[in-house]
Amino acid sequence: MPHTLTPLRERQSRKPTGRPNPPLILLVGPEKSGKSYEAALGTRSGLVGMTYWIEIGGSEGTADYYGRIPGVRYEIVPHNGTYQDILDAIRWAVAQPPVNGKPNMIVIDNGTNLWDMLSDEQALFARHRAERKARENKRRAPSLDTPVTVDNDLWNRAKDRWGEILWVLRRHSGPTVLLARQEIVTAFENDRPTREKTRKIKAEKNLPAAVDAIVELHGLGEAHLTGVRTLHWDVKPGQSEPFPDFSIDTLLRRLGFEEAAAARQVYETRPAAYLDEPDQQQTAPPKQQNNQQQGREQQRPQQDNRPALSSKAAVKLIHEALTNPTDPDSCLRDIRETWGTRYLATIPAFTKTWGDLDANTLITRCLDHIKEEAKKRSADGKEIGSTPAPGTPEDGAREHREDPTPEPQAGLDQEGAPPHTEEATAPEDAGQSDAGAHGEEPPSADEDDAPPPPDPQAEEPPPAEESEDTSAAEEPQDKPVSWPQAKKPPVTKKDKQMQVALKALYDEADAQARLKFVTLGEHLGPITEAGDPSLIELKNYVEAQRPDAIGTLLKAGQTALANSYRNARTPDLALNKQLAAYLDSAPARA
Repeated sequence: MPHTLTPLRERQSRKPTGRPNPPLILLVGPEKSGKSYEAALGTRSGLVGMTYWIEIGGSEGTADYYGRIPGVRYEIVPHNGTYQDILDAIRWAVAQPPVNGKPNMIVIDNGTNLWDMLSDEQALFARHRAERKARENKRRAPSLDTPVTVDNDLWNRAKDRWGEILWVLRRHSGPTVLLARQEIVTAFENDRPTREKTRKIKAEKNLPAAVDAIVELHGLGEAHLTGVRTLHWDVKPGQSEPFPDFSIDTLLRRLGFEEAAAARQVYETRPAAYLDEPDQQQTAPPKQQNNQQQGREQQRPQQDNRPALSSKAAVKLIHEALTNPTDPDSCLRDIRETWGTRYLATIPAFTKTWGDLDANTLITRCLDHIKEEAKKRSADGKEIGSTPAPGTPEDGAREHREDPTPEPQAGLDQEGAPPHTEEATAPEDAGQSDAGAHGEEPPSADEDDAPPPPDPQAEEPPPAEESEDTSAAEEPQDKPVSWPQAKKPPVTKKDKQMQVALKALYDEADAQARLKFVTLGEHLGPITEAGDPSLIELKNYVEAQRPDAIGTLLKAGQTALANSYRNARTPDLALNKQLAAYLDSAPARA
């Protein structure tokens, strides 16, 4: 698609609110430095309603014990220790309504154990993958003592699952306190260890960039502010400052939480949308008609679901470029440059000679045949085309015939005249040929030249298959190319029904994956290891995953949608639309 400066849709800008976001606070420190204790004291703050405590990893187990501190107000959210249940517990805490008109607080204790669990998951998956490959190749499986390399794709998967946790926490309307361990390690310089020591947070390395404030506890009662994002507090960027009398309540007030917005203002990126771009024919608004050559006066496609360039219009445009008296080669290339190869490949173009094509392939073949015809004329010592028009120098003008082909095509009459075409019988061209329109005599059957081929027909054909952006016919050819004239087999009604059913099943599987907060590839992993699943395999797998999806909808309070899902057939297009509407709505994703 050519680059354009015209926006594809209307937008409405807005002024900044000046209000801070609900803060994400990272509280780090070595073992027994008081992280959980300070988080428990923070639940007494008058700025929050209720605190929901999600404890990950049973090595410390202080959530119940710190409940005896006077004045603390928090509740423990249980889970079974798996990633999906921990993620769902966080979703549940985020979805709880405010208590006493005040936003709730969430405590994650702690992020180090969560990242360790994700790392262990990928190590187990890597070993499982190595054992499976060994079975397939009939080799000995690695023993428990044999180290197995965790590939980069598995680490990227762990980062994605960690990112889902942060994605849900960013939808929380109140403060979030994440606890993590900090280790004192040897500092490296130029990849070599030194005698200096430094502090390192034991969690995913991008966590400090995702939070709004970082507080380090070097010991009991010894707090340091090492990073903060605020305008309510006069701090010096890039410096670590002591934080005397630290408490979560004091930090919230200095961050301006009393003036915080009801929800975090954030614009998330959507990498998965790239997969849908080929199916979404996003086109530019109409282009101002400012062309000077023939065959270039057309409009750009409109921004809607229907292509602005119809099949008839595309074939007529190519015909006008072919009959250009000066330079049909440039006119054809101008059409491709203006509309783009990908867009032209979506427009069907039917010809009696070549059968079903698309507009881009038709232009490619026309350009190639013009080149071949030029070689033939050069070999015979002739100018391309007929006798030059009167008053035109022979060495400065060259004429092209309409859509020349390597050999005479079937359908010509006995005297060599081209078959009847729509372009030749148009009212404005009736009674004269293109050559006659330029002051020349039409070629006769007695000439040595091969008769011209039929023009492309502007008939509405069935949709053609997608072609590549660059056809092989555009490569230099030493010999004339004989294009096959056989038509493509028609698509049967059964094939169309299977395509519709397959798409509906993938849409339902995508909705199930979004309800589980996993990617579609992760959701379909058990049936895609050996390749794309069959229609029956996909149908059985989607039906087996329905109870989990229905349970998720019931937990979210979507009883009516869950009942509809329970009674729906497989596949159900109407149900897919309901699920998509629910998942795309702001409340469902919050």
